[in-house]
Parts: sequence; structure tokens; C-alpha cells
Amino acid sequence: MVFSSLLFLFRFLPIALFVYVITPKKFKNFVLFLASLIFYAWGEPQYVVLMIFSTVVDFVHGDLVYRCKEKGNLKAAKCFVASSAIMNLGLLGYFKYSGLLVESLGAVLNKDFDIPDIALPIGISFYTFQTMSYTIDIYRGKCKPQKNIIDFGTYVALFPQLIAGPIVSYHQIDQELRERKMTTKEFYEGILCFMAGLSKKVLLANNAGLLFDQVKALGSSQSVVAAWMGIFAYSFQIYFDFSGYSDMAVGLGKMLGFHFPKNFDYPYISKSITEFWRRWHITLSSWFRDYVYIPLGGNRKGLLKQIRNIAIVWILTGIWHGASYNYVLWGVYFGCLLILEKICLKKWLDRIPAVFSHLYSVFFILIGWLIFSFEAMGEGMAYAKVMFGMADVAFANDMVFYLLRNYGVLLVASVIGCTPLVKKWVKACLDSKKYQGLVTVAVNAAIILLFVIITAYLVDASYNPFLYFRF
Repeated sequence: MVFSSLLFLFRFLPIALFVYVITPKKFKNFVLFLASLIFYAWGEPQYVVLMIFSTVVDFVHGDLVYRCKEKGNLKAAKCFVASSAIMNLGLLGYFKYSGLLVESLGAVLNKDFDIPDIALPIGISFYTFQTMSYTIDIYRGKCKPQKNIIDFGTYVALFPQLIAGPIVSYHQIDQELRERKMTTKEFYEGILCFMAGLSKKVLLANNAGLLFDQVKALGSSQSVVAAWMGIFAYSFQIYFDFSGYSDMAVGLGKMLGFHFPKNFDYPYISKSITEFWRRWHITLSSWFRDYVYIPLGGNRKGLLKQIRNIAIVWILTGIWHGASYNYVLWGVYFGCLLILEKICLKKWLDRIPAVFSHLYSVFFILIGWLIFSFEAMGEGMAYAKVMFGMADVAFANDMVFYLLRNYGVLLVASVIGCTPLVKKWVKACLDSKKYQGLVTVAVNAAIILLFVIITAYLVDASYNPFLYFRF
């Protein structure tokens, strides 16, 4: 378990920010590196060693790749890039996929092997991709090796986005690791972004998760409408949970002088699955595009190879999300939809009225989340049968009205929160010159009120970590 939310908000974060602000510039990275290790070690001290090991491995490999390139020995440079990738992926494979591999081997050989119970280091999928990008970027000439291992360790372990991204490639913040500025304006913008993310998580995602759990537990009171309500709730939960964390990370980064890339861009307003994946988990899609899809040839070698490349990327995307067959199926599902859109569907979607293309996208996105949400695929199939009226349940019943009375406001707020309406309204208010002072006071008062409400929720709530901590 990592820091509890209250401990993070009222102890760790204010102390870390205070020490960081008063520390001389040349020691700021050291303070961030130390704070990040403390943050990670709070619940998983044994895995700090693993993170430090990964840091040292890639720091050394990056320097070796650069030296070999400088000497014109590209073959040796490629070997060191491969060595770095093998070590990183080997660690990720051992901790994340050992159980699935043993289980699959047992199924093939018809033997009952003991499945290893290996605890998954939190955030390993995220920081592994980050460290891998370092040596690859050096080989490609996008950046030079970091000479200071503390500065490089700061990049690997940076606590705002350590646990669940955004995934930041080294070349994106190379300059800011060396030289960055903290300004009052950006610190304030960081607070706004952080509070937006925290509100998404605590007020929307957590409550949407309660609705989904309640629907799953209905048993004989289940109905078609309730099942659809539940999968809508899960789609809101995972979006506000993950985009909320990303907003918090971007906001904390701004407070510290970093500019992390945007990870979400209102994906549920998309009019195709292709557009959806340009808006959802942008940094993961970008990573696979830059380090897998394009090196495989991208779309440059004909349609068949492009389809092959898309298929590879989406199988890997599914595997990246978890060591369970439902994630692989989820990746294959979206890969097939993207291939279909590439071949023929996208042209058709561009021609029909926007409302129909949007409904098409929402429907297939919801089916994707259905696959994603049930690791036990039998349970997922049973839930799908209820959704599509293939089970012996009512279309709607009194429980539906009970859920609507209790969660109707949440569902309406979630729908609005999935659009840019609130952000545009707040920006328009802040940019307005008329009554600017009054607007600023109102916004600040709203932030304080939100923080009080969120604190009350957190005091009353049980431990509720971000969903993507386990990926």
C-alpha cells in the first residue's frame, strides 16, 4: 500500500514542497529523488532496491550506447540497447507475468503447477517503459546521456507520475531536469489542475465504482437496464480515476517546474475508435507508436504490413495492462476495430451524421470496458448475457429506480465531466476582464470548498487506490 490519501495531502506533499522550495537550485533534484524514494518505500520498501537497480542499469547502458555511437561502433551500441531492453522487460515479465506463464504452461501440459505468488511492484509497467525510452532515445540521437545519476534517478522515480504515469520519455524532460523555473502563475495553474484531478477521483470515480459494485452484486434483482447502468458506471470510474491521477500528476509537475505531456483529451466525445485512442492514455499510445509501431514499419510498407503492425501493437497493449487473458482479448478486440476502421469503416463514419458515429463509438467502447472489467471471463460473459437480454432477468425493475434515485445526480455529473464544457466555462471566467477580481475570488473559494468536501469524503472512506496502480 502506498501513502494513504490523507497522509499524502496533509503530511508528505506540504513537507516535500516546502523543503523543495527552500533548497538551493543545485540540490533540488536530490531532494526530489529522495522524496520520491520515500514516497515509493512507504508501502513497498523492498521494491525500492528494484527501482534503484533499474536506474543504475539504464544509466550505465545509456552511457555505453553513447560512447559506442561516438566511436562509430553501431553494432555494439545496438547490443547495449538490446541488453537494456532485455533486462527491463525481463524484470517486468518476472514480476508481472510469471503466474500467467506457469498457469498457461500447466494448461498446455495438463499439469497442475504451483502458481508463484509474486507481489507486483506498483507502477513497474510505467517506469519500465520510461527507463527503456532513455537508452533508445540516446541511440536515436534525441538526447545525450545524463552525467549525474541523481538527476537520472529523479527522472525514473519522480513521485508525481511514478505510480500511474503519464509515461514521460526522457527527451521530453531532459532540459527541465537540468534547468527549470518555478513561477507563481504556473504554481497556481498546477493547484487548479491537481484539484481537478483529485475531484475526479474522489467525487466521481469512487462513487461510480460503488454503483458498479452494487450492480454486480444484485444477483436475482439484476435487470437489463441495471446492467447497462453498471457498465456506464465502470466507464466513468476508470476514466475519472485514471484521468484524475494524470491531472494530479500534471498539476504537481507544474508546481515543481516540470511540464508533463497531456494524457487524456475527453475521449468519450470521440466519433470513432481511432479517435478514441488518440484521446485516451495518450502517452501509452505515443510510446507504442514511437518505439514499436514505427520501428516495425508503421504504414510505410503497404496495407498488409500495416495491419500486422497494428495487431502486434494491440496484443502488446493488452498484455501491458495485466497478466490475465481478458486483457489480451481486450487488446485484440480494439486492434480488430482499429484495423476495420483503417480498411473501410472510418470513411463511412466520416460521412454519416456525427450523432450516429458518436453512438457507434460509445457502444463499442462500453463493450471494451466490459471485457476489461472482468478478469474472470465467465463472469464477464454472464454479465454480457444480462446486458443483451439473453438471461432470465427483467428488462427493468424497482431496483433500477432505486439506483437512479441514489446515483442519478452522479451519472449526470459524470456525463458533463466527460465533455470540455466545465473546463471551457472556468477558462472563460478566468480570462474575462470584466469582474476579474470577483471571478478570481469565486474560483479560489470554490477550490477551498472542494478541498473541504474531498477531505470529508476521504476521512469517511475506506482505502480506495487508483485502478491503474495494479497495471
